[in-house]
Amino acid sequence: MRKINIEHKTKITVDGIVGFLKRKVTPFGNGAKVDCPKEYVGKEVYLVIKDD
Repeated sequence: MRKINIEHKTKITVDGIVGFLKRKVTPFGNGAKVDCPKEYVGKEVYLVIKDD
């Protein structure tokens, strides 16, 4: 399995947003997943990770 490097930032600015979703990451096999409505299949998405 490849390792993805995360850029540690405190602010993000994105133009052209249609909306955003708040979801919980759930375990899936040896990894994890985030559910998303099927209308976004094939779209470019961003996953923002927050400290609670």
